[in-house]
Amino acid sequence: MRSFTLVLLLCLGYGHLTTSYKPFMQVWSKLIVTHHWPQTFCSVEHCDTHFDYWTLHGLWPDKGGTCNTSWHFNASQIEDLMPEMKKWWPDLLHPDPSNSTVFWKHEWQKHGTCAVQSEALDSEHKYFSKALELYHKLDLDGVLRKSNIVPSEKFYNFDDIEEAIYGFYNVKPKIQCIPPKLGENVQTLGQIEICFSKDFHLINCQKSELDNRNQPNDILTYGSTGYMVCQENKEVYYPPLIGKY
Repeated sequence: MRSFTLVLLLCLGYGHLTTSYKPFMQVWSKLIVTHHWPQTFCSVEHCDTHFDYWTLHGLWPDKGGTCNTSWHFNASQIEDLMPEMKKWWPDLLHPDPSNSTVFWKHEWQKHGTCAVQSEALDSEHKYFSKALELYHKLDLDGVLRKSNIVPSEKFYNFDDIEEAIYGFYNVKPKIQCIPPKLGENVQTLGQIEICFSKDFHLINCQKSELDNRNQPNDILTYGSTGYMVCQENKEVYYPPLIGKY
């Protein structure tokens, strides 16, 4: 009887602790829609790609990471989004269909569990569908092409790329590159971030001191590509898809 009572008390105590547990969250103020250029990513990560347009890397709150480890990714919650996800938000690093959800699981656990502070993003389905909605709304690939910024063996001035984006959206993006190799003077266009307020209005992306350090933006299970904010005084290489141009 004593053993039963002790076990019961322990269970009640454990239940109290788990139900009162609240995940740690940092209050964020903006959302970052992050696009990456597949050819640049794969040239560093040694993967093959057939995507000749800017794909979605993620929807990231500007603060916090892995805010609720108990809120696990469930692919069945976004089953209706899968055709769009595979086309516009593909896993470049793990193209094998058997591992097709690895990337999205990472994005949900690291960024989605923090984004849920917003009522518009407070479920797995809302988070992924809103990211796709914003990605299509921006149409970054089309905006660059309208300004004749296309993948090419020629080099671009950084200002021309930034102006093409600013001229259309009227906000400043954060444009990131692979830095030049030692002795070279050309950087490689890799990632572009465009920012939204909590109520989904376009706003300027602010640069922080950390942006100038050679460290990846999104690590763990999705590569270690060392993007840095592009240097304004160096030319930019926007690499064409191998075998496409």
